[in-house]
Formats: sequence, C-alpha cells, structure tokens
Amino acid sequence: MRRSGLILDFGGVLTTGVAECAAGFDRRAGLAVGTFLSVISRHPEGSRLYEDLERGAVTQAEWNAGTAALLGLEGGNLLGRVLEDLHPEPSVIAAAQSARAQGVRVGIFSNSLGREPYDVYAGYGLDELYDVVLVSEDYRMRKPDPALYKEMLELMGLPGEACVFVDDTARNLPPAGDLSIATVHATRPANTIAQVEALLGLRLTEGV
Repeated sequence: MRRSGLILDFGGVLTTGVAECAAGFDRRAGLAVGTFLSVISRHPEGSRLYEDLERGAVTQAEWNAGTAALLGLEGGNLLGRVLEDLHPEPSVIAAAQSARAQGVRVGIFSNSLGREPYDVYAGYGLDELYDVVLVSEDYRMRKPDPALYKEMLELMGLPGEACVFVDDTARNLPPAGDLSIATVHATRPANTIAQVEALLGLRLTEGV
C-alpha cells in the first residue's frame, strides 16, 4: 500500500529540540542543567503532574504552581519561561507542506501542555496548514496510550499501513508500530526528512 499519510509530533519535530530548550531554562533559573527534565520525568510528584497536564487532568496554571514548588521557584508562567527558547524548525515545516502539496494527508499528534496562560501552538497555523490536529487533552489521554493512536488514525481516515509517524520521544513510537504505522525517531531535521522521504517515496526538499 502506498503511504499517503504523515503524522507529526509537535515539540521537537516541528520545533527546535525540547531538551536544549529545557537546558536553557535551567541555566537562566540558576539550576543544574538537567534539573527540569529530571523533575518532570523522574520525581514521583513531578512526573504525575506532567502526565496530568498532558491528559488535561490539571490546568497549566495548576501545573505551573505545583512544578515550580518542586523546583524551588516562583510559579508565574513557568511553562512560558521553560519554553522561551523553543522555535519553529523551518525545514521540517517546509517538508510537511511539500508532502501535503503532493497529496499526502498531514496531521499533528501532540501531547498537550495546556493552552493558557501560555499557548505553545500560537503562531504555527496548525488549523490552516495541516489536515488533522489531535491534542491529547481533548481526549483525556496522552501518548503513549494506545487508544489515542487509534483516535488519530480515525481522524486521518487512513489505515496504519498508509501512514508514517514522526516523534522525538522513542517511547511514543511502539504503539504506532503495533498499528502497522511506519515510525521515524526524530533526531536531526535533515535525517528526519530523509527518512520520511524514503518512506513516502517523495522528494520533500529543494536543491538537495
């Protein structure tokens, strides 16, 4: 079956790297580099809060306050401060639009960080530039919950065999593979685009 669907994670795929962004926050906040990521992934309360944020079980303001307390910081607009260095990744965005122009259905599949007071998606034109947008909080689930991948395929209107899924977090890939979706672990943008081109059988870049 020809692959005619491209599913993209948001942070770390359409944007610059999340780990580098978090490291910049640590430095600005006077924390050891790696502190923020450790708190949201390894600290029992910090990881619970982050998962609840992705599922929409807590508001961003509640997450700001709770996570800031674990970091020993003031909580006002914590997420906005953490993501200060997060910027669009133009080459991947251009490749996605090239795929869409060539008839590929392109969707965004993102774990939520809440939408206020800081909206990480603002300025990316997701509703205008992509065919499908699934943000996890709207389904009260989060990647890698397997049921969420089935919801994404339903929105795409395609079987798994027809789709490619790109994510910068390795643990989010196996549930896609279980649905016969081809997977790409996003690392450097050029490598990511080359893998997507090979899987779709399309040229997505100019002059390369």
